[in-house]
Amino acid sequence: MTKLLLSVHVLAAILAIGPIAVAASLFPRFARDSGDARKPDDREPDARRGPAIAAFLHRICRGYTVVGLAVPVFGLATGAQLGVLGDAWLITSIVLTTIAAALLALAILPTQQRLLAAPDGTDTAENTRAAAATRLAMTTGIFNLLWAIVVVLMIVRPGSTTGA
Repeated sequence: MTKLLLSVHVLAAILAIGPIAVAASLFPRFARDSGDARKPDDREPDARRGPAIAAFLHRICRGYTVVGLAVPVFGLATGAQLGVLGDAWLITSIVLTTIAAALLALAILPTQQRLLAAPDGTDTAENTRAAAATRLAMTTGIFNLLWAIVVVLMIVRPGSTTGA
């Protein structure tokens, strides 16, 4: 049973958190461009499609967030099965996962939504959009760093008896 729980936990992390990390990281680049039709048509193809790509990346983040709930659920079940729920590395991982989830739910997804709904066309709007996209990129970097730390903790497991 432990191997099944661990397998589902790892697969859920790869298949849910991975796409969120990639889509959230790419989003600010495409959200910076307003897609203003008054701009010359000789812009890069990605720049003309920026708003549509940003909307698609936001849908990926939102959709995979729901699937990502399986990661801590199966992680806790695996930890309980292994009898390590009180270990410092797991408690640290749980805290970091909670912080990452809060960043996603309270900062990244709402900011993505605001950027998608932001008005286009004026220099002020463009500057505001660029500043918000830059802050979002930094927040997303912190989100990804938290997950990287959790992955390292899951592999190294300080104090484990496996010798890894």
